[in-house]
Amino acid sequence: MRSQLVFATNNQHKTLEVKSILADNYEVLNLADIGCDYDIPETGATFAENATLKSSYVDKNYNIDCFADDSGLEVEALNNEPGIYSARYSGNRGDAVNMNFLLHKMEGVDNRNARFKTVISLIKNGTNYLFEGVINGKIRHKPVGEMGFGYDPIFEPNGYHITFAEMEMALKNKISHRALAMQKLIAFLKKS
Repeated sequence: MRSQLVFATNNQHKTLEVKSILADNYEVLNLADIGCDYDIPETGATFAENATLKSSYVDKNYNIDCFADDSGLEVEALNNEPGIYSARYSGNRGDAVNMNFLLHKMEGVDNRNARFKTVISLIKNGTNYLFEGVINGKIRHKPVGEMGFGYDPIFEPNGYHITFAEMEMALKNKISHRALAMQKLIAFLKKS
Protein backbone atom coordinates (compact mmCIF):
# COMPACT_ATOMS: atom_id res chain seq x y z
CA MET A 1 0.00 0.00 0.00
CA ARG A 2 1.30 3.42 -0.97
CA SER A 3 1.87 6.03 1.74
CA GLN A 4 -0.30 9.11 1.82
CA LEU A 5 1.20 12.56 1.43
CA VAL A 6 -0.72 15.84 1.43
CA PHE A 7 0.00 18.41 -1.25
CA ALA A 8 -1.14 21.74 0.22
CA THR A 9 -2.96 23.08 -2.83
CA ASN A 10 -6.45 23.50 -4.23
CA ASN A 11 -5.11 23.83 -7.78
CA GLN A 12 -6.46 20.81 -9.68
CA HIS A 13 -3.91 21.22 -12.51
CA LYS A 14 -1.00 21.10 -10.06
CA THR A 15 -2.61 18.19 -8.20
CA LEU A 16 -2.94 16.10 -11.37
CA GLU A 17 0.61 16.95 -12.45
CA VAL A 18 2.07 15.95 -9.08
CA LYS A 19 -0.12 12.84 -8.73
CA SER A 20 1.23 11.57 -12.03
CA ILE A 21 4.83 12.25 -10.93
CA LEU A 22 4.43 10.54 -7.52
CA ALA A 23 1.98 7.80 -8.57
CA ASP A 24 4.44 4.94 -8.07
CA ASN A 25 5.37 5.97 -4.54
CA TYR A 26 2.55 7.91 -2.88
CA GLU A 27 -1.15 8.52 -2.83
CA VAL A 28 -1.25 12.30 -3.13
CA LEU A 29 -4.08 14.11 -1.36
CA ASN A 30 -4.82 17.82 -1.74
CA LEU A 31 -6.44 20.31 0.63
CA ALA A 32 -9.97 19.39 -0.46
CA ASP A 33 -9.24 15.71 0.26
CA ILE A 34 -8.42 16.52 3.91
CA GLY A 35 -11.37 18.90 4.29
CA CYS A 36 -9.32 22.10 4.31
CA ASP A 37 -11.18 24.89 2.52
CA TYR A 38 -9.10 27.72 4.00
CA ASP A 39 -7.28 29.83 1.41
CA ILE A 40 -3.83 29.89 2.99
CA PRO A 41 -2.38 33.40 2.51
CA GLU A 42 0.85 33.68 0.52
CA THR A 43 2.34 36.70 2.28
CA GLY A 44 6.00 35.72 1.98
CA ALA A 45 8.59 37.65 0.00
CA THR A 46 10.05 34.56 -1.69
CA PHE A 47 8.88 31.29 -3.21
CA ALA A 48 10.43 29.44 -0.24
CA GLU A 49 8.56 31.56 2.31
CA ASN A 50 5.22 31.10 0.54
CA ALA A 51 5.67 27.35 0.20
CA THR A 52 6.59 27.09 3.88
CA LEU A 53 3.56 29.15 4.95
CA LYS A 54 1.30 26.61 3.23
CA SER A 55 3.02 23.44 4.44
CA SER A 56 3.29 24.83 8.00
CA TYR A 57 -0.42 25.62 8.06
CA VAL A 58 -1.36 22.03 7.20
CA ASP A 59 1.21 20.59 9.61
CA LYS A 60 -0.01 22.81 12.46
CA ASN A 61 -3.75 22.45 11.87
CA TYR A 62 -4.03 18.86 10.60
CA ASN A 63 -0.89 17.24 12.04
CA ILE A 64 -0.16 15.53 8.70
CA ASP A 65 3.16 15.36 6.86
CA CYS A 66 2.73 17.47 3.78
CA PHE A 67 4.42 19.49 1.12
CA ALA A 68 3.56 22.71 -0.65
CA ASP A 69 5.06 24.52 -3.55
CA ASP A 70 5.25 28.04 -4.74
CA SER A 71 6.08 28.52 -8.36
CA GLY A 72 6.30 31.34 -10.78
CA LEU A 73 7.64 32.77 -13.95
CA GLU A 74 10.62 35.14 -13.81
CA VAL A 75 11.17 37.28 -16.91
CA GLU A 76 14.67 38.75 -17.21
CA ALA A 77 13.63 41.94 -19.04
CA LEU A 78 10.96 42.66 -16.39
CA ASN A 79 13.36 42.45 -13.42
CA ASN A 80 12.20 38.87 -12.76
CA GLU A 81 8.50 39.79 -12.70
CA PRO A 82 5.96 38.36 -12.20
CA GLY A 83 7.82 36.07 -9.76
CA ILE A 84 5.84 35.35 -6.59
CA TYR A 85 2.94 37.34 -8.06
CA SER A 86 2.59 35.08 -11.13
CA ALA A 87 -0.92 33.85 -10.25
CA ARG A 88 -2.25 37.39 -9.79
CA TYR A 89 0.12 39.46 -11.92
CA SER A 90 -2.61 41.45 -13.64
CA GLY A 91 -4.36 42.08 -10.34
CA ASN A 92 -6.71 39.18 -11.05
CA ARG A 93 -6.51 35.42 -10.81
CA GLY A 94 -6.96 34.03 -14.27
CA ASP A 95 -4.50 32.40 -16.64
CA ALA A 96 -5.52 34.22 -19.82
CA VAL A 97 -5.69 37.69 -18.27
CA ASN A 98 -2.29 37.30 -16.57
CA MET A 99 -0.68 35.93 -19.73
CA ASN A 100 -2.07 38.77 -21.85
CA PHE A 101 -0.94 41.33 -19.27
CA LEU A 102 2.60 39.93 -19.44
CA LEU A 103 2.60 39.84 -23.24
CA HIS A 104 1.46 43.48 -23.29
CA LYS A 105 4.39 44.43 -21.01
CA MET A 106 6.76 42.52 -23.33
CA GLU A 107 5.68 44.33 -26.51
CA GLY A 108 8.76 45.61 -28.34
CA VAL A 109 11.14 43.85 -25.90
CA ASP A 110 13.90 41.87 -27.62
CA ASN A 111 15.20 40.05 -24.54
CA ARG A 112 12.72 37.16 -24.15
CA ASN A 113 14.76 35.18 -21.59
CA ALA A 114 12.72 33.76 -18.74
CA ARG A 115 12.67 30.93 -16.27
CA PHE A 116 10.09 28.99 -14.34
CA LYS A 117 11.02 28.35 -10.71
CA THR A 118 9.48 26.10 -8.07
CA VAL A 119 10.36 25.77 -4.41
CA ILE A 120 8.83 22.88 -2.48
CA SER A 121 8.57 22.92 1.30
CA LEU A 122 8.19 19.47 2.84
CA ILE A 123 7.31 19.26 6.51
CA LYS A 124 8.06 15.77 7.73
CA ASN A 125 8.16 14.91 11.41
CA GLY A 126 8.13 18.61 12.27
CA THR A 127 11.17 19.55 10.15
CA ASN A 128 11.03 21.76 7.06
CA TYR A 129 13.02 20.69 3.99
CA LEU A 130 13.27 22.84 0.82
CA PHE A 131 13.74 21.65 -2.77
CA GLU A 132 14.17 23.94 -5.79
CA GLY A 133 13.67 23.38 -9.50
CA VAL A 134 14.41 25.83 -12.32
CA ILE A 135 13.97 25.61 -16.08
CA ASN A 136 15.21 28.32 -18.42
CA GLY A 137 13.55 29.32 -21.64
CA LYS A 138 12.05 32.23 -23.50
CA ILE A 139 8.73 34.03 -23.81
CA ARG A 140 6.91 33.57 -27.09
CA HIS A 141 5.21 36.56 -28.74
CA LYS A 142 1.82 34.84 -28.70
CA PRO A 143 0.24 31.84 -26.96
CA VAL A 144 0.56 28.43 -28.62
CA GLY A 145 -0.87 25.11 -27.42
CA GLU A 146 -3.89 23.83 -25.54
CA MET A 147 -2.34 21.80 -22.72
CA GLY A 148 -0.91 22.98 -19.44
CA PHE A 149 -1.99 26.04 -17.49
CA GLY A 150 -0.75 29.44 -16.35
CA TYR A 151 1.94 30.83 -18.63
CA ASP A 152 2.58 27.47 -20.36
CA PRO A 153 1.30 28.66 -23.78
CA ILE A 154 3.96 31.40 -23.97
CA PHE A 155 6.92 29.62 -22.35
CA GLU A 156 9.32 27.72 -24.62
CA PRO A 157 11.93 25.80 -22.61
CA ASN A 158 15.53 25.92 -23.85
CA GLY A 159 16.34 23.03 -26.16
CA TYR A 160 12.74 22.67 -27.40
CA HIS A 161 10.80 24.34 -30.20
CA ILE A 162 7.42 23.95 -28.54
CA THR A 163 5.80 25.60 -25.54
CA PHE A 164 4.87 23.79 -22.34
CA ALA A 165 1.25 23.99 -23.56
CA GLU A 166 2.16 21.97 -26.68
CA MET A 167 4.04 19.35 -24.67
CA GLU A 168 2.67 15.97 -23.67
CA MET A 169 2.34 15.76 -19.88
CA ALA A 170 4.81 12.86 -19.73
CA LEU A 171 7.56 15.04 -21.23
CA LYS A 172 6.64 18.12 -19.19
CA ASN A 173 6.72 15.95 -16.05
CA LYS A 174 10.35 15.10 -16.81
CA ILE A 175 11.72 18.57 -17.55
CA SER A 176 9.55 21.21 -15.84
CA HIS A 177 10.60 23.30 -12.85
CA ARG A 178 8.05 21.47 -10.69
CA ALA A 179 9.26 18.10 -11.97
CA LEU A 180 12.88 18.97 -11.16
CA ALA A 181 11.94 20.04 -7.63
CA MET A 182 9.74 16.94 -7.28
CA GLN A 183 12.64 14.69 -8.34
CA LYS A 184 14.69 16.13 -5.47
CA LEU A 185 11.73 15.64 -3.09
CA ILE A 186 11.23 12.03 -4.23
CA ALA A 187 14.95 11.23 -3.85
CA PHE A 188 14.80 12.64 -0.32
CA LEU A 189 11.64 10.68 0.56
CA LYS A 190 13.17 7.44 -0.72
CA LYS A 191 16.24 7.97 1.46
CA SER A 192 14.34 8.88 4.62
